[in-house]
Amino acid sequence: MEKCPICYHELEVRDCAPCDDCGWDPREINHLKQGIHTYNTYEVYNGLQLTLCNFCDVDFGSYRPEYFGFTHGKRLGFRQFVFVKELVDPQVVKDKYCPKCSMRLKFLTFLSAVRALNTMK
Repeated sequence: MEKCPICYHELEVRDCAPCDDCGWDPREINHLKQGIHTYNTYEVYNGLQLTLCNFCDVDFGSYRPEYFGFTHGKRLGFRQFVFVKELVDPQVVKDKYCPKCSMRLKFLTFLSAVRALNTMK
């Protein structure tokens, strides 16, 4: 994929920490190297999974419902997540990144899928 699935801006490749939410931020690579965070994979919504650090998983509920295409104030939050696995020996990974959306492709793909599910309702 060469373009962002949300805004269609051209994507760039960059090193990322394992967190699908904040891992695009170069500071997070330093946090990874210092062992500041732990990383878990969760089923977040309707079978869709994300790997999140121990900050982003509990902060996930701060996203506005409209961002994911929800109506009536429904929020995605840690209490609804289904634990899948812990990342043992997390490493820096390559991913694509949208400089306009400030998100890595793994999160943008998740976001696009959630929005699509919500438009089908």
